[in-house]
Amino acid sequence: MKPLRQPIDGVLLLNKPVGITSNAALQKAKWLLNAKKAGHTGTLDPFADGLLPLCFGEATKFSAYLLEADKHYRAVLQLGTTTTTGDPEGEVLATREVHASRAEIEALLPRFTGEIEQIPPMHSALKHQGRPLYEYARAGIEIERPPRKVTIRALELIECEPPRVVLDVQCSAGTYIRTLAQDIGAVLGCGAHLTALTRSTAGGFGLEQAHTLTDLEALEPSQRQALLLPADCLVAHLPAIQLDAADAAALCRGRSVPHLTEHQGLTRIYTAAQVFIGLADAEAGQLLPRRLIATQQA
Repeated sequence: MKPLRQPIDGVLLLNKPVGITSNAALQKAKWLLNAKKAGHTGTLDPFADGLLPLCFGEATKFSAYLLEADKHYRAVLQLGTTTTTGDPEGEVLATREVHASRAEIEALLPRFTGEIEQIPPMHSALKHQGRPLYEYARAGIEIERPPRKVTIRALELIECEPPRVVLDVQCSAGTYIRTLAQDIGAVLGCGAHLTALTRSTAGGFGLEQAHTLTDLEALEPSQRQALLLPADCLVAHLPAIQLDAADAAALCRGRSVPHLTEHQGLTRIYTAAQVFIGLADAEAGQLLPRRLIATQQA
């Protein structure tokens, strides 16, 4: 008889390996934890590895706040070769000679630093009329995509032995590193594609904190659960307010409560015993419930 799935809540920092999809990694971790509800906070392509925060139970309610956080990557580019997908999973479109020097590559990096525009790749999960773009791409259909603004906060050349180039990229959410590689190759005149990608940070979390699926498999069920971080770690960047029992109970029932605070906007809410209730909007001397932990609601 299969064990009953438990109402497990929390965040697992996973070090996703190369060769599997983010969803496959999520489903494996979900099975190992015997969890009911799960989600991830930003897809890594099968050829990519690194930090993939996974949310379970009530933590899934707050996953969007990490999805929107800055990311940090180590990207390996192959100059001189373009592919249909901008990565090693696609078919080769063209091969050109590479004449760019380290100095020339370093000189163009400022063009891709700060707020820039990117045209999302066809091989992406962005939706068009309810369907992901990659479905159209597989059918040979090209959809017009408007450019999107993203921010590259830092872009550093780590290794340079053309045609292989390694970049350190700190960027806003929504940045396509494959597109960055293609655009750099286009400016150099030789083309490029991404051959490897490692995510090292997401929000305030780092790869050094992450666990592999192999690590999880070697542990007992209780030990796996002990690796979970609390749900409020996803919103630790927000200000916090502690409420007395009466106001906490009212907020948990979906009511607004009077509260004077210097903070305005989204706020973490805790009980007097430091139990996380969820999020509320602080405005005009009141706290308005926004996202609540179901297990804390009366």
